[in-house]
Amino acid sequence: MPPLPSDGPLPDDAAHPDASADPSLAARDLLLAGLERFSPTAHPGPERRSGSATHDPDPTLVAVDATDRLLLDEAASALATAGPGEVVVIDDRFGALTLGTAVAHGLTGLRVHQDAVTGEVALDRNADKAQAHFPGLADAFTHLPLGEDLLRGARVVLLQLPRSLAALRDVAEHVAHFAAPDVVLLAGARLKHMTTAMNDVLAESFTDVRASLARQKSRVLVARGPRPGTDLTYPVTGHLAELDLDVVAYGAAFAGASLDLGTRFLLGFLDRVSPGAHDAVDLGCGTGILAVSFARARPGAVVVATDQSEAAVRSAQATAVAAGVSDRVRVVRDDVGSSLADRSADVVLCNPPFHQGAALSTDAAHRMFAAAGRVLRPGGELWTVYNSHLRYRPALERAVGPTTQEGRDPRFTVTRSVAR
Repeated sequence: MPPLPSDGPLPDDAAHPDASADPSLAARDLLLAGLERFSPTAHPGPERRSGSATHDPDPTLVAVDATDRLLLDEAASALATAGPGEVVVIDDRFGALTLGTAVAHGLTGLRVHQDAVTGEVALDRNADKAQAHFPGLADAFTHLPLGEDLLRGARVVLLQLPRSLAALRDVAEHVAHFAAPDVVLLAGARLKHMTTAMNDVLAESFTDVRASLARQKSRVLVARGPRPGTDLTYPVTGHLAELDLDVVAYGAAFAGASLDLGTRFLLGFLDRVSPGAHDAVDLGCGTGILAVSFARARPGAVVVATDQSEAAVRSAQATAVAAGVSDRVRVVRDDVGSSLADRSADVVLCNPPFHQGAALSTDAAHRMFAAAGRVLRPGGELWTVYNSHLRYRPALERAVGPTTQEGRDPRFTVTRSVAR
C-alpha cells in the first residue's frame, strides 16, 4: 500500500483537462459554474424541509471546489464505461459530483447518500435550478441510506472523504461488502485534511490503494480490489459504566460509542432542569445520550431527539431501544429542529458543535440557539454546554432570553436560558 505522495512542488502537478476540446466537459463546466451553495435558514418553520435552505450570502464560500473537480476528472475514464445504475456518490456537499457526473457522462440511475440532510436539500435545489439548461436532471439520481440498496452492483463510487476515520471505515466496508467485484472507489479531499491513516483504513477493505497527483491543494485516493469476506464493523456498542448505559454508534456519529466531555459535564446538571417539564428536545442529539438520560431521569417526560446526520439518527434510535425508552424518545432527522412546531417544548438540551465539516465554525451553534428560541414555550428552559472561550452568553440572551451561568470548569460552561 503506497503512502500519500510527498507534497513537493504542489499544488498543480496534475493537469487540467481541456474543456474546449470536449463538449461533455464544456457542458459539465457550464453546470458547475451555475451551482449555488445553499445555507440552512436561521429560523426554519415547522415541516419545511424542502425550504430549509437559502442562498449563502458569503461570496468566499463556494458550491464547487478543487476537490470536486479533481474527483470528476480522476473518475472520468471509469465513469465513461459505467452504465445506468452503476454509479454511487457519497457525501456530495452541494451536488457537484452527482450533477457533474450526470451531465458529463449522460448517466442516469445515480444512487446518492449524504449523511447530512442539508446536503440532500442543496443537491435537490441545485438540480431543480439546473433543469432549465439540463432537462430531466432532477430525475437522474435517487437518495438512499448507507446500505445494500445504495451499493449493490455499483462499479464506480465517488466519495468526499470524511475527516473521521470511523466514518471512512464504515463507507469503505459497505463498498467492499456490497458493490461489484470490479468496483473502483475514488475518495477526495483537501490536502490539509488528509493523513496516511486514511490509506490504511481503505487498505483494510481493498487490496490496491493509491494516491493521485495533487492539484490545487486537493488529492484523490483510489481503491480497487474489494477484499473477499469484508464484514461491517458498525454499529458498535459501548457500555458507559458511569451512566449504566449502552450507547450504539454508526461510523459517522460524533464521538462514537463514547461519552464526550461536554455531554458529560451537562449531564451533571439534569437534576436542576425544570421539574415540571414534560416535552423536551435534544437539539443535535448525536448518539442520543442526553435524550435517553433525560427520559430515564423523568419517567413522565417525552423527548424529541433531532440531528441532521443520518448516522446520528440511526445511532440515537438504537441507543433509545437499548435503554428501553424508545416509546418516549422520538428521533427525527432534520435541520436544527426544523420539523418541530413553534412553542412546543418545555426544555431544550444543547451541546452545539464548534465545527462545520472540516472547518471551525460557530454558525451551527447560533442557528441552534435561534431554533431553541422558536420551539420553547414562554418560560421554557434552554440548557447549553459549550467551550468556555466561545462566550455564547450574549447570543443566548438575544436568541432565547435571560441567561445565567449554572456551572463552569476549566474547559466548559453550562448556561440556563429562560424563553421570553
